[in-house]
Amino acid sequence: MDNMSSPLRLTLMVPKQSETYWHLYFTCFLFIYLLILSINIRLVMVIIMQKALREPMYIFLCHLSVNGVYGASGFYPKFLSDLILNSYVISSHMCALQSFVIYSSLLCEFTILTVMSYDRYVAICKPLDYHSKLTKYTCVKLILFSWMVPNFSVIPAALLSNLRPFCKYHIDKLYCDNWSIVKLSCASSFVNNVYGYIVAVIFCCCAVIIIVSYAKLISACKASLENRRKFWQTCLPHILSLMNFTFALLFDVMYSRYGSNDIPESLRNFLALELVIVPPVFNPLIYGLNIRAVRRVFASCISARVNISEAQKGLKS
Repeated sequence: MDNMSSPLRLTLMVPKQSETYWHLYFTCFLFIYLLILSINIRLVMVIIMQKALREPMYIFLCHLSVNGVYGASGFYPKFLSDLILNSYVISSHMCALQSFVIYSSLLCEFTILTVMSYDRYVAICKPLDYHSKLTKYTCVKLILFSWMVPNFSVIPAALLSNLRPFCKYHIDKLYCDNWSIVKLSCASSFVNNVYGYIVAVIFCCCAVIIIVSYAKLISACKASLENRRKFWQTCLPHILSLMNFTFALLFDVMYSRYGSNDIPESLRNFLALELVIVPPVFNPLIYGLNIRAVRRVFASCISARVNISEAQKGLKS
């Protein structure tokens, strides 16, 4: 059936006991979504408003937070509406859009982390060349790279999966992903596989850049105590984010393609949801609270709010 000219209705996985505990699910996921929005938008506003934070590292961190909001908005509004309406149905066009938003966000996160690893390599290994290498023009090019490569990689994948005729209409997941859409068709997935491997090679190159950057960083840290201090302060959060993101994404890709009935449904859901919960929540917390300049600004903003509230109480009394 032609699913491009007339959108089809697809069904998504229903969470266990959702009819009984829908209010609990709704409260938890609404809280997580609001938390993601608040901490990421707050971090972006702090970086924009403070002149001292207009450095390449903080600009890349700002884009990481914007990307976290973008990716979360591809999942939470739809899932929250499903819980309220108790209707886990989505049109094929909206399914393609949700898959595009979530997976372009995930790949954007990987490219932004790649750019950040290069930034840390130049800052620690070549500190005297830092401002000459990472000029405003270079930063703009790196930011464009981190957004354009993932988006232009996901667009053909989304088109290839949705141009195929569907013969099944159920996605065994809480949200749409590209390979689940591919599996709805009974046609050959050869072209999709080839394109998937091409994209994998492109992003493996990003992984090589990260590995090389960190190999040189570790080598530089052996020779200098100051470099070691910088490494632990700014690179450790980056490593933690990379490890969490890489393992979660690898599991998601392997499960989506090959699957396993031996894995409990609750574990599958947890690992699938980790991609849309953990990075957008913990990235701003790990980076923001670990970087002294950002932490200082957060603390001053909180103290300013406390002073304002105390002043308002004094006026009322």
